[in-house]
Amino acid sequence: MKASEIRQSFIHFFAERGHTIVPSAPVVPWDDPTLLFTNAGMNQFKDVFLGTGTRPYKRAVNSQKCIRVSGKHNDLESVGHDTYHHTFFEMLGNWSFGDYYKEEAIRWAWELVTQVWEIPKSRLWATVFQEDDEAEALWYRVTEIEKGRVLRFGEKENFWEMGETGPCGPCSEIHIDRGQDFCDQSHVPGHVCQVNGGCARFIELWNLVFIQFHRDEKGTLHPLSQKHVDTGLGLERAVAFLQGKKSNYETDLFWPILEKISELTGASIEDPEKLPAFRVIADHIRTLVFAITDGVMPSNEGRGYVLRRLLRRASRYARNLGMHEPFMHQLVPTVIDMMGSAYPELVERVAHTQLVIQTEEERFNTVLDRGIEIFESIAKEVESQGKKIISGRDAFRLYDTYGFPIDLTQLMARERGLEVDLNEFEKEMEAQRERARESQVFSFQQGSWQILTEGDHSNFIGYDTLSCEAVIRRMRKEGKTIFLVLDRTPFYPESGGQVGDKGEILGQGFRIHIEDTQKQGDTIIHQGVFLEGHEIAHPEVQAVVDNALRLSTARNHTTTHLLHKALREVLGNHVQQAGSLVAPDRLRFDFTHFEPLTPEQIDRIENRVNEHIRCNHRVEKFWSTLDQAKAMGAIALFGEKYGEKVRVIKIDDYSMELCGGTHLDATGEIGYFRIVREEGISAGVRRIEAVTGVSAERLLQTEKQWIRELTTLLQCPEEELVARVKKLQEENKALEKRLKKALAGSHTSQMEEWIAKAVSIKGVKIVSAKVEASDVDELRVLGDRLREKLKSGVGVMATVINGKVSMVAVVTDDLIKNQGLKAGEIVKKVASFLGGTGGGKPHLALAGGKDPSRLDEALGKVVEVVKEWIHP
Repeated sequence: MKASEIRQSFIHFFAERGHTIVPSAPVVPWDDPTLLFTNAGMNQFKDVFLGTGTRPYKRAVNSQKCIRVSGKHNDLESVGHDTYHHTFFEMLGNWSFGDYYKEEAIRWAWELVTQVWEIPKSRLWATVFQEDDEAEALWYRVTEIEKGRVLRFGEKENFWEMGETGPCGPCSEIHIDRGQDFCDQSHVPGHVCQVNGGCARFIELWNLVFIQFHRDEKGTLHPLSQKHVDTGLGLERAVAFLQGKKSNYETDLFWPILEKISELTGASIEDPEKLPAFRVIADHIRTLVFAITDGVMPSNEGRGYVLRRLLRRASRYARNLGMHEPFMHQLVPTVIDMMGSAYPELVERVAHTQLVIQTEEERFNTVLDRGIEIFESIAKEVESQGKKIISGRDAFRLYDTYGFPIDLTQLMARERGLEVDLNEFEKEMEAQRERARESQVFSFQQGSWQILTEGDHSNFIGYDTLSCEAVIRRMRKEGKTIFLVLDRTPFYPESGGQVGDKGEILGQGFRIHIEDTQKQGDTIIHQGVFLEGHEIAHPEVQAVVDNALRLSTARNHTTTHLLHKALREVLGNHVQQAGSLVAPDRLRFDFTHFEPLTPEQIDRIENRVNEHIRCNHRVEKFWSTLDQAKAMGAIALFGEKYGEKVRVIKIDDYSMELCGGTHLDATGEIGYFRIVREEGISAGVRRIEAVTGVSAERLLQTEKQWIRELTTLLQCPEEELVARVKKLQEENKALEKRLKKALAGSHTSQMEEWIAKAVSIKGVKIVSAKVEASDVDELRVLGDRLREKLKSGVGVMATVINGKVSMVAVVTDDLIKNQGLKAGEIVKKVASFLGGTGGGKPHLALAGGKDPSRLDEALGKVVEVVKEWIHP
């Protein structure tokens, strides 16, 4: 059976038994910021098990895309070095939500395995929890398993828990005896092949979890009113057994990828020393394709850093296959050919996935070889000292300077029989994090506070009111600036990208203008200056937020949510927020995307946002539990820490996000939206800056003024502006062409004069001259022409373009061969006199210089420079 047939037979079997076929959830659980990747089929049903959600069906079946790379379920180090661990895998599963229980789960599992897949009963074993008499009895009563083949194990092997508290229950596993030939521990003295014995002869095929308890904070188990079934079967292992393969990598889930790797690298799959590299690359490309398709982008944080680690790890293994150029992106079509029918989203995103992988490969490839050189130098130094440990400081340098993830450094160290000091590495990482934290500490942390009154402080009431009576709890002066902490405040502190409120705090005998509001921990701090008075005698005050600024900020914050949704609609669901600024006069939104937006895409995004502004959607703001908000589909930002209670911003049925910021009551209050600019700020992250309301209207007025001025300057109506500019461009090009032709004639005669006056050193003609050229391309053409006319010699020409020196050096072929002269070395040396550098090929090279005032001096040194390289 093909893998696709095995997958479908599982789904069909349970569909016939009343199970609803549920699509795979994405490998990225966008509604669960606590989880890096979907690592089990039950993830999308977690709310049902917790009792916070329901489904319109009682039985479900699916094939779930899973990634396990970090944390508790981390198989990364085993990948490629055994036959069955993977970072990406498919989990076939069937579920019962308060419907059938142990008997049906065990009976159906046995039927599928023995009747549909026809696995010999003599090869099957089962395990149960040591206290689960019911499950053991059912195995013998409803199946034909051989007597003595149902084994009892403890909590470690056969008791499932969602967490320290919550739903849990015993589980029962089906194991396959693959035969003595599969044992990989026979060299270990005293090893005995057995279920859970640690060798590859017995492998777990299917895990049946019976969720029947709830564990409380004290560890006590309480029976659930409804019992559930949650099963998981690894497709890769099932396929390997059913196809009679010793390794998962020999199945049709992997073999076409291995063949493509061999085709691209020229390496042989049959070479046992290279086999781990083949396996690692094949495994990692599957993970990369599925994760990027589902919206993850390589980055230095969270899920994105996991992808970056995998791709860089694969790039390092590619060196073991003799591959020094980026090639992983060429494997993407092979993966999609194999998996696209089961997961059509792969086909829809193929171009994007390839581009992301190729771009990331090319970025790392520029530093990988240099990083490997540095590592080799470090390793040799360690070995020369008779040591076995690479310092954490050196490992951190490889990470910080060359982008080497720590596990990549560990991998390279193990290949040489070395280890890495992880404790010291973590100390270096923590020191870097501390430096970053210190750079973000606000000035108000310094100095001492004066306590005016005791009691609770910083109770934020600004969602409901913009002014209130308050009491100053603490104050501190720093020059003319004063910092205040109130018992309660309507001032919103900077948070979530939204700037802090401004306004006034008024008291008896004083008035303070609040310039900024910040938050340190749970403390809201108001920063301002005295407008009236200069001392605070009484702590009772009136706190008043600037209403106009708050409204403008809210306008931009609500727009940010519309923009986020529009970006996902136009560009795809891979778009994630990567940062933001929400201010009264503008908004800035950073998001994950790997290429510049086209003008058409920008127009579509603008139009989409303005369309929903005109719809005047109601903006709902309400509090919810985190689980309920996620069940409703609210978007949570990965990496954000949320409490049990979260604030939800819902814009009609269009957008719903977790957000603590201030917002409008309806989208129509925004007025108008305009994108000012779109640009890249780092690899895989783009930035949009935009304005709304009055600021957008001002931008429109400014653009109208520009058009009026252009129509005056170009003496044509608005509708003819584009045609007029195009005509001017054509005329300009024609004039430039005529000018270059005229200059070429002038340069030809000049060159003949230069060659006639050339300095000869040991029979080598040397020409140096200042020329006029409009750009570097023209200078290069002049260099080629001089080289032709020289016949035999060296030439250096320079010009000043936009205040900077551009220079070309040429060497004829005979001098390259006989004297070993190189234009790149010559031009680099001459440019150094101008504070510049350069390089190129032996026959022609270019350079730049920063100091035009020294150009004559530099050209005067050309003869001296060339003389150094001429031998008799």
